Amino acid sequence: MSQSCNHKCESCSKNCGDRTKESMLASLNPNSKVKKVIAVVSGKGGVGKSMVTSQLAVMAAKAGYRTAIMDADITGPSIPRCFGLKDLARSDGNLLYPVVTKGGIQIISLNLMVENETDPVVWRGPIIAGMVKQFWTDVYWQDVDYMFVDMPPGTGDVPLTVFQSLPVDGIVIVQSPQKLVGMIAEKAVNMAKIMNIPIVGIVENMSYMACPDCGKKISVFGESRVEEIAGKHGIEKVAKLPISPALAELCDEGKMEEFEEEWLKEILAGIL
Repeated sequence: MSQSCNHKCESCSKNCGDRTKESMLASLNPNSKVKKVIAVVSGKGGVGKSMVTSQLAVMAAKAGYRTAIMDADITGPSIPRCFGLKDLARSDGNLLYPVVTKGGIQIISLNLMVENETDPVVWRGPIIAGMVKQFWTDVYWQDVDYMFVDMPPGTGDVPLTVFQSLPVDGIVIVQSPQKLVGMIAEKAVNMAKIMNIPIVGIVENMSYMACPDCGKKISVFGESRVEEIAGKHGIEKVAKLPISPALAELCDEGKMEEFEEEWLKEILAGIL
């Protein structure tokens, strides 16, 4: 390291041994302000990651915090539909402006940038990762207290880009009860450890169904394993979400902000 080093690795062209991990972080545009970033991840798709992201954002907003969602699942964006958003994100030629929900949640998603929400995104990994990075650098995020990043499943290009480019403060892992899913979820846990990012908690979605007549909890997809996985990795906060037709209907109708349940209360407490 040179004696003249100013420790600003992001502006330095030298490849010395003292370069820091922070040098890989992308700069938020000067007009934006984001205090805390929480990534919601899963080892595989179809376990309810977007649903959990939406619930956490709604709960944080109702608690009085300025909240945002970055929909980083570029090839399978579903956040706009959950909130019933129809307007496209606008740009002034320099910055892109998120669409704001009725409850004040700022949202950016590729589906807010295309005319037809069912048009497929046929892009290679590096282009998708680059788009996610631009969601951080080129979007005007106005005084956000908590940003929730809805990640694509797996441990590939986009999760790696998010973990390296965004100042992620913690992750929430989503899984379902099946043993196969649990095994894949542990891959996400181990990736977080490799990237040295704290794990806030694990959410087991579709954990049970409550009988409408007697209230008995029925393990439709097998017995819960979330405590076992959490204990194995020293993760303290765990939540179990039931199969809820009412919640699914709210999502389908774009009314996620009418969600009232507190199944994720402990997870949110670990974030706030």
